[in-house]
Amino acid sequence: MPTILPAAAEFWDARYESEAYAYGTEPNTYFRQQLDKLPPGRLLLLAEGEGRNAVYAARRGWQVTAVDFSDEARAKAQRLAVAQGVHLTYQVADITSLGWQQPGAYDAIGLIYAHLPPVARWAVHAAAARSLAPGGHLILEAFSTRQLGLPSGGPTAAELLYAPDTLAADFAELTVRENHELGVVLHEGSFHSGPATVVRLLAVRS
Repeated sequence: MPTILPAAAEFWDARYESEAYAYGTEPNTYFRQQLDKLPPGRLLLLAEGEGRNAVYAARRGWQVTAVDFSDEARAKAQRLAVAQGVHLTYQVADITSLGWQQPGAYDAIGLIYAHLPPVARWAVHAAAARSLAPGGHLILEAFSTRQLGLPSGGPTAAELLYAPDTLAADFAELTVRENHELGVVLHEGSFHSGPATVVRLLAVRS
């Protein structure tokens, strides 16, 4: 499977090079709500960006591994972690290479706005499902196919947007507890701001 690097990494490095945090420093609302229900354990965050979810989880006592292909994102995540007195393991890598995959290694995995083309999406989602320990939870929020044309953020190509039926197929080997599309108002920095349509999924490894 072809990797996403290097063009996409250059795009995200440029977005993250500003001192301001592009998506803010507070965690994604759905991720926070679901994580707060779980006992701390081993957490993997894919396409984590500037660390807002990782730092929140570390503050809650989770052992956090984050992966993103942007050096700028890693640097800002580590600065945020230091400022809040926590430690992160942060790997700079293309998540589609699947080098992070460790079957049964994680008690929770977060995919927050990790938008990928169809073939890469299926491979990453399958690898994430395999990397959950028994009883492990997968937490996903992404822009839905109804987001196209809205000014609140997200990909501009329809193939990069998600639908509940697609995600149900991707995570068929897990027990899906939530999988629905809804309208929200985003307040996540300057790039996720305003009315949006998202898909939220919560799934568990039996």
